[in-house]
Amino acid sequence: MMPLMMPRGFAFRSRAVAVSLALLCAGLPLAAQKKPKTDNIQKPIAGPRGTALRVTWLYVSPNPEAQKVGRVQPGREMVIADKSGAWLRIFANTDIQEVSSERDTPEIGSDNVPPPISGWIEARGVVMETTADGDQVIMGEAANQEALASDPRGPANAAQTARLMYRRVVEMYPNSQLAPEAAWRAADIQWQIQKADQATRPSAKEQKAYMREGMDEDEMKKVIKFYPHTRQADMAAFDLIDNKLCGDWQGQPKCPEKEADLYEKYASEHPDGPRTAKALYEAVYRNAVLVDMYHADENDKKGEGPKGRAHELLSRLKDKFAQSDYTARAAALVFKLDQGIPVYGIDRQ
Repeated sequence: MMPLMMPRGFAFRSRAVAVSLALLCAGLPLAAQKKPKTDNIQKPIAGPRGTALRVTWLYVSPNPEAQKVGRVQPGREMVIADKSGAWLRIFANTDIQEVSSERDTPEIGSDNVPPPISGWIEARGVVMETTADGDQVIMGEAANQEALASDPRGPANAAQTARLMYRRVVEMYPNSQLAPEAAWRAADIQWQIQKADQATRPSAKEQKAYMREGMDEDEMKKVIKFYPHTRQADMAAFDLIDNKLCGDWQGQPKCPEKEADLYEKYASEHPDGPRTAKALYEAVYRNAVLVDMYHADENDKKGEGPKGRAHELLSRLKDKFAQSDYTARAAALVFKLDQGIPVYGIDRQ
């Protein structure tokens, strides 16, 4: 799917967006160089929500020569409080790592929202809830940023920017046909970033899943909860399997046995999903691994069971997903099994 995030080709080079408030204009009098007070700012109860498609400076008044309060990064949530010509008075989060609250709402994110700040921004590049086709515009820019995240020359924070913009689609246009896909993509970007980070830790090699820190499941579960029986919910359920896998098999059959069961169970519960063929292939691979493990232990008789299971799973793939690459890959694995060619522990061949 998004075969744009790792599975989708994502190359993440950033874990979070750095905190940055640009405060003073050079040459201003000392009295004017004090940071504007924002302690008593109250977010307006009503007003259209919006987001900027570009880095936008926040000013104390609708004038490019006025004092700068901070920067609003692309994808940040803002509420439009007032308008003056080509300027908007807004309440917005700055480029502090943004998160969201209310775990029982379809909003995408976690807790601890940083307090908003108020100011004026230029209206250019701002998409509001009232903007015609605003959901398509934000979704398109999010996809652009997601593509940049896989480009070594792209911005370092492109993946996080894409994630924020996908979240805006969900929150600003909850009834949009794009909302399920946007929710899934926002969740998957976070999942892949955390997965890449988790793989660098020493605990990643722990055999038992509970002995390592897994990925945060909250957003994936929200996709399943709020968009049930959709392809996006199917993909979220597939990703959740990651947290149940062994870190390292350590040559022990119990890990591939357990994982083969997990993937088969998924394929049975999601028989026509976008990840079903992959799940069946993963189960075939693990059964092939079991054959090699038992052979290494000189217990070929016990390996007959997983070998037969691999053949059965390949038949299911051929019946339902004949054109899938995963079917062809599974066929190659089974061919090797029948030829006595190992697929695991090849260095011992």
